[in-house]
Amino acid sequence: MSLAFILRFCLTFWYFAQIDTSILVLIKTFLIGFCFDLGTISFFSLPYIVYLLIVPQKLYGTIFDRVIIYTGYGIGVLIFLFSFFAEITFWEEFERRFNFIAVDYLIYTYEVVKNINESYPIPLLLGAISMVLIIILFITKKAQVFNKTFKNNTAFKEKLTPSLLIILIATVFALFIKNEDAEQFKNRYNNELAKTGIYSFFAAFRSNELSYTDFYNTINDEKAFINVKKKLAASNSSFLHPNEKQIHRNITHADSLHPVQKPNIIFICIESLSASYLNSLGSELKITPILDSLSNESLFFTNLYATGTRTVRGMEAITLSIPPTPGRSIVKRDNNTNLFTIGEVFNKQGYERNFFYGGDGYFDNMNTYFGGNGFNIIDRGRGFLLDSGVKTKRTNIDDNEVTFENAWGVCDEDIYNKVIKEADKSHRNETPFFNFIMTTSNHRPFTYPDNKIDVPSGTSREGAIKYTDYAIGDFIKQAKTKPWFKNTVFVIMADHCASSAGRWNLNIDKYRIPALIFNLETIAPQKIEKLSSQIDVFPTLFALLNWDYTSNLFGLDIMKMKKEDERAFIGNYRNLGLLKDRKLMVLSDQHEVNYYEWETDNDNLIPKPINASLLEETISFYQTADYLYRNNGLKLRNN
Repeated sequence: MSLAFILRFCLTFWYFAQIDTSILVLIKTFLIGFCFDLGTISFFSLPYIVYLLIVPQKLYGTIFDRVIIYTGYGIGVLIFLFSFFAEITFWEEFERRFNFIAVDYLIYTYEVVKNINESYPIPLLLGAISMVLIIILFITKKAQVFNKTFKNNTAFKEKLTPSLLIILIATVFALFIKNEDAEQFKNRYNNELAKTGIYSFFAAFRSNELSYTDFYNTINDEKAFINVKKKLAASNSSFLHPNEKQIHRNITHADSLHPVQKPNIIFICIESLSASYLNSLGSELKITPILDSLSNESLFFTNLYATGTRTVRGMEAITLSIPPTPGRSIVKRDNNTNLFTIGEVFNKQGYERNFFYGGDGYFDNMNTYFGGNGFNIIDRGRGFLLDSGVKTKRTNIDDNEVTFENAWGVCDEDIYNKVIKEADKSHRNETPFFNFIMTTSNHRPFTYPDNKIDVPSGTSREGAIKYTDYAIGDFIKQAKTKPWFKNTVFVIMADHCASSAGRWNLNIDKYRIPALIFNLETIAPQKIEKLSSQIDVFPTLFALLNWDYTSNLFGLDIMKMKKEDERAFIGNYRNLGLLKDRKLMVLSDQHEVNYYEWETDNDNLIPKPINASLLEETISFYQTADYLYRNNGLKLRNN
């Protein structure tokens, strides 16, 4: 209880400027936190309570009893101490208590443990934990607590009352108290402070997916699809089955004046790059000279937003062109292969499809998702095999192709060098290619090769961004020497922002990302200021290339958007938002709805009375997206 209080106090002091510091709110924050701490302790006490009730008194103090007591007590204290330090590092990265990300970290131990080891002084932290553990054990022993335990002669009836009290507390929390019940404040930081890390972890472990129909506002399915189809309808498209609950449609662009183009496409998905880091989007950091230069030579989308806060969310939005669904990304769910992705559009046009990743694509289920949807895999295989049901070609990044590597994989220069090699092969085979590249260098521990930029490796995110930018410049420079360059279009976009944390459940400015299309000769460089979404980029590219294709995508052609078409989908694990004309509608679990006006100068959200029309539109998009996934509506079809 003391450790939990100290941690909550430290986090409050650390983020004092961001939280609601009115006296009553602070008192309520700590009181709610105390209750959740108590609930957490009750769960940890249960095994010992049961042990004390069933073990006969004659076994007290025996070797068996001493082993149980010393081991249980030691492990319990160790868990609390480890959680104390782990929560600090987790909060530093995500500004939240443990959530589903922490649960995922248990699965991908290689990358996570290596990343932690490269990011923090692990020997020092483990030494500190061990030292504190020894001190606590010494104090406990010195206070004769163990002796009093082993010599205890309390009768069974006397044990029953406190035991039943603890069992009751644990039962109440297990059956009736949800982690979300701690969220009693408008300020998100207060909500997170009121929680307890260990309790939050197990809550996320139990509910890593959310049913949209069970937890969110809904309307009639048929009505939802009618609404969405109205938004997707265009003069150059026709729905294949207008009366069914699906959005398959034929889209035409080509004519005698606009012939089909089939350049190679290289898509660079940049890890964690917020728009706020680019000078061309308002920054003053001067750490992205290459991207800032490219922005003047490209179609540059200045008002585009990511759909989520994690790489797999970005991949989902880009490849499926779909609003985010609650819970886990589809990339990490079951039933996520043989889907209609942008890769299928490329496939119908005769393209080879390749997914490049500098680590092992086993991480976050990427290989299963991309391989199961028709992409070849090029990654740094570390022994994890593809699922048996996934039939695709997998190419390893060999040791002799690696100049630098950290927890997440090879540096960006190395992955680009591999892309160059594979592009050369495709060109020799006269095969047009679509290469999806996932970068890794702009990720903690922010390490990269020495002597490339003027910021020492491993010192800051700004250094990692500057190296990421440098590597893109070097890649473009190499590509320009290749015979395939002139006929290659480069699409560059971030997967998500560097951080999504803030006062609100959805902080709009934390979703704005850079996106550009470079080396498309048929259209002049220009800045596109229309409000748009990550899901719109490839439908826009397909239109620019004058492709006719069958679509199952929610994305729109940004270039042809009218003012009423402009919108962005932004969300996280539990909150789903639709941004239109500086108004934000947010759907949350427990059937909660909030409507805000967005003050762009300070990112404040001003609560407003619910706009019924926008609410129905928001529900329609998210409900249809969820419906299609759960009813195989995202699957490939023959017609």
